[in-house]
Amino acid sequence: ILLWLGWWWVVPVDVLLWLAIVSFFRDPWRRIPTDLPPGTMLSPADGTISAVERVETHEATGGPATIVRIFLSVLNVHINRAPCDMVVEELIYRPGKFLDARTKASAQVNESNLVIARTTDNEHIGVRQVSGKIARRIVCPLKPGDSLQRGQRYGMIKFGSTTELILPRPDDVDVRVSPGDRVQGGLTVLAVLHPAQ
Repeated sequence: ILLWLGWWWVVPVDVLLWLAIVSFFRDPWRRIPTDLPPGTMLSPADGTISAVERVETHEATGGPATIVRIFLSVLNVHINRAPCDMVVEELIYRPGKFLDARTKASAQVNESNLVIARTTDNEHIGVRQVSGKIARRIVCPLKPGDSLQRGQRYGMIKFGSTTELILPRPDDVDVRVSPGDRVQGGLTVLAVLHPAQ
């Protein structure tokens, strides 16, 4: 129709826009690693490590925690995956702002959805989806009682965002990544939570 109307110059723009949208919603098949040591946590998202922090208290763990933050650009796969075998215990959705996900403030004030879960080792962990400046929709169909296997898909954040992995007992967490590292959801080992001493 565009060619018939003589608007031939719009066709390449439409094609590029369509390809960008298809690329954003891609969901590549992945071979999830098996036979991993107990306490191994895989990345819950594709992207770049933007921060590794220790906090004195976090609602996901009920005490001190290590937070590994992943920034997802519009070019990354936006499917979220379970970092380990776990059972969902609680979901906490918070409305908020839509600051650029690359800023530190966005992690505190942006719209977010926190999944609090219990691992097979009886540990409380959290996976938090945080919206960004462009991202305006967090998708998470989980409900309390749902069981997830390591690497299983559970949701997504549309068009640029942040995903956080929150682990208890920081002194027993061996973080395997650093800010600037690129990671892949369901493939990259982010950390190992060692048994309590």
